[in-house]
This record gives sequence, structure tokens and C-alpha cells, in this order.
Amino acid sequence: MRRLTDIAFYLGLVLLAAATARSFGGRLGWSFLGARWDWLWWPTVVAGGVLIFLSFLPPVGQAARRANQRNLRYGANAVVVVVLVLAIAGLVEAFSYRHNARADLTGNRRHSLAPQTIQLLKDLKTKVNAVAFYRTDQPGKRIIEDLFKQYARYAGDKFTWKVVDPDLEPAVTRALGVENYGTTVLEAKGRTEKVQDADQEEKLTNALLKVTREGKRVVYVVQGHGESDLGTTERSGFSEAKAAMEKANYEVKPLVLARQGKVPDDAAVVVVPGPRTDFLAPETDALHAYLGRGGKLLAMLNPPFPEKTQPDSLKKLLAGYGFTLDDDVVIELNPVGQLLGTGAMVPIVQQYEPHPITRDMTNLMTGFPVTRSVGAAKTLPAGVTVQPLAKTTPDSWGETDLTALAQRQVKPDPEDPKGPLTLAAVATKDKSRIVLYGSATLATNQFFNFQGNRDFVLNSVSWLAEEEDQISIRPRETKQSPVFLTSQQGQFVFWVPVVILPALALVGGVVTVGRRRSAK
Repeated sequence: MRRLTDIAFYLGLVLLAAATARSFGGRLGWSFLGARWDWLWWPTVVAGGVLIFLSFLPPVGQAARRANQRNLRYGANAVVVVVLVLAIAGLVEAFSYRHNARADLTGNRRHSLAPQTIQLLKDLKTKVNAVAFYRTDQPGKRIIEDLFKQYARYAGDKFTWKVVDPDLEPAVTRALGVENYGTTVLEAKGRTEKVQDADQEEKLTNALLKVTREGKRVVYVVQGHGESDLGTTERSGFSEAKAAMEKANYEVKPLVLARQGKVPDDAAVVVVPGPRTDFLAPETDALHAYLGRGGKLLAMLNPPFPEKTQPDSLKKLLAGYGFTLDDDVVIELNPVGQLLGTGAMVPIVQQYEPHPITRDMTNLMTGFPVTRSVGAAKTLPAGVTVQPLAKTTPDSWGETDLTALAQRQVKPDPEDPKGPLTLAAVATKDKSRIVLYGSATLATNQFFNFQGNRDFVLNSVSWLAEEEDQISIRPRETKQSPVFLTSQQGQFVFWVPVVILPALALVGGVVTVGRRRSAK
């Protein structure tokens, strides 16, 4: 009988070793068996485990003769311990299933939903069904499943989802008109929205916005006075801001007031992105009439530097809503300006006044390159309220000697306004809303994606459009942080933990068991 148990033990080791070799062979790209024998892997593992288990079972008769009170007591204690461990594990598992939590320890919180996404999901008023079409072995499948689970956690039964393999369920694939792997279809109130590779939160959230919104709000961008061009991708262009607004379900159109004569009736927001020449009187009248009927305006007016001209007619229009615009350039000595090539003319803002636009921008900085300071008149017009949005630090000042500034002579003079200075402000009168920036450069392609600039601009548009549920910090594209290893380091990382340490443990176990058998 002893001989049989020894044979079973060593035969089991051989079978497990063969299964292990098969696994490592697949990992290293070689195999001593063809792929058609892959089905034997699990039977080999099970057979090896069973043989080793049986080798430790002494004959029934021998066990009965050796059984005594002490062995029974030890056995009973072992059974009790096993039962307690299983009970504790079961309770922990049940508790974690009902009361689970997750912690994101990554530097940019890449595995957590953005506040805008969470707010949107909590405020869902209609049910949304999401169907993602991924192959079982497709890398993005697990990512989209994790995103769906997080969305459902905040939306509850308002968000249902499933992942479908197009090859296994062709009927569902054809019914929804899906032609490509990695497509996600969102359905709500009979409307559908398709998005490709929605395993990025930004894409999925923007698609959710589109499918749950009734129509699109139209944002008109004034052109014709040297403003930032909507179509160009150059540094001074406005194409990045246009694309971001379109992703947020706004329709962006150019507006030439001199040609149309008025602001269209479907305008949700009008944007004036840094005109370099003055407006004609009919154009100013058109903006005044638009604001008079409850219009919404985002005005970005650069300082008269380096150009000496500026739209005085717009300054007069904004003065009627309590704004003042200083003819200065705000200076703040910080290293960021040096990195961006603009010297000290990029004030960094981290101080925001309480407002829906800045509600979620705590500890998020924005940069206002080449900006003037703005403010509120000492005596406001009737019915007008003006509130600052963003302020500089006390170490800044408004340089009024623009000639010296052009010669790079930067120093505070007694007549220069001292910080903190206001760089952005809002005004309301009845239903009219105005947001004023002292710089249009922060919304250009060069600076739009700098830190919090993108969120600041989009939050301003959402507040003006009276869609405050869209105001928040928007999802960011996933930033990869790869670890680069040399060839030798890669070999070391693989062989030590994957091969050498498990092999040492296996050899140690075999030697220990062999010595115990020899001692019996």
C-alpha cells in the first residue's frame, strides 16, 4: 500500500509539472503539444491534484487502528477552525457585496468618474439603455463594463446596460445597425446615439448628454473684426473651443452681424472672441437689442497690446451693464509664463468667487495670457448686478505703461493698479446674462487645454445657456504613464517572480514531503 501511495504522489507531481510546462510554453511562444491538445490542460491539472490528494490518505484499516482520542480531538478542532474560517469568509463576502466601496489612488484619478458625469447621472430624468458591442477577447470590453458599472451606481435603475458579442448575437447587431466592433449604442425616449470606442469616459458622457437632451442649443461666434477664426487649427484659432462645445451638444455657427443685421432668434449664446477692430453702429445696436430681449453674451476683450486699437463701442455697451475695462496688461511674476514663452504676462488664477461657473474649480488653476483687468462700476445701472469670477494674487499688478511693456521693461509703478485684480466677471439684468473675460487668448487653440481653461470656458457657456447641470469639471482623456524597461530588466522582471520563485517553492515542497515520507 505504501508503494501505491508513493507512485500516486510522484505521478501527480509529473502531471502538474506537465500542465505547468504547457502554460509556460504558451507564455514564451513554444509548445510541445499542438493547439488541438489544449483541452487536456484542465483534465491534467485535476488528475494530478487528485493523485496527490489520494497519496496522503492512509489505508482505511490503518487509519482505524491508529485513531485514538487525541487524534479525534485534534480532528474536531481542525473541523471547527475550518468551519469558522468559512463562516467568516462568507459573512465578509456577503457584507462586501451589499456595502462595497472603491478607492482610486492614481495620480490623476483616472479610474474615477468626473463630477460632471456623476451630476448628469444623478439628475437623469429618463431611462437610458446602453448596449456595447465587443468581442469576448477584445481589450476594451473590460474597460467598458467597468464604466457601465460606475454609471449604473450613480444613476440606479435609470441606466441599464449590457455588452454583446456581435459574432454570437448577430440579430441584435443588425437591429441596432452596428457595423463595427467597439460600438456603443445609447437609447432614450426613442432616440439613439452611436459612439465608437466609448471606453473613454469623455466619449460616453458626451453621448449620454446628446441622447438625453431635447435638441441642440445654438452658440453663435461673432466674426468679421479680426476675432479668432472658428475653422483654423493654428495657435490663434478657435477650433479647439468649437469642437469642445460641439461635444457638449451645442451647435456652433459663425455670425457676421454686418451681413445679418441682427442676432438670430435661435441664439442661446453669442460669443465675441477678441475683436481687433471696432464694431459698426448697427452691429452694436444688434447686440444691444439681443441683450434687451434676455440674450446671453460671452465677451472676451483683449487689452490694447500689442495692437493699439480696441472696440470702444463694445466697452460702451458693456458699461451699460456695470462693467469697467482697464487699459492695462496684468503682470504676475511666475515661472509658468517663462515656460509658455510669454514672460510674466500669464497670470495664474486659483482664487475664484462663489458662482455656478466656478463651483467645482477648487484647487484647479487657470491661465489668462495677455489679459487686462476688469471690474464693476462704482454706481451700477438700475437692476444690474456684477460679480467677480476670477482674481489674481496680491503679487500681481496692472501695467499701464504699454510702451515700456513692449520694450520688456516690467516693473510696478505707483499709478499701476495692484493685485488682487479681477480678470473675469459676470453681470445679470432681468433675464440677460453677460460673462466678460479680460483676455480672449485663453480660449484659443494655444491655451484652451491649459489646466482649467477648457472647463472655465465651457462652464461659462453652460451657465449662459441656462444649462447649469452641465457645469462641472469635464472628463479627461486617459493619460498613460508607461514604465519603460530595458531588455535585461524585462527578463529579470519575468524570470524572478514568474519562474524562479515558484520553482524554488515547488522544489522545497517536494523535498519536504520526500523527507517526511522517508522518516516514517
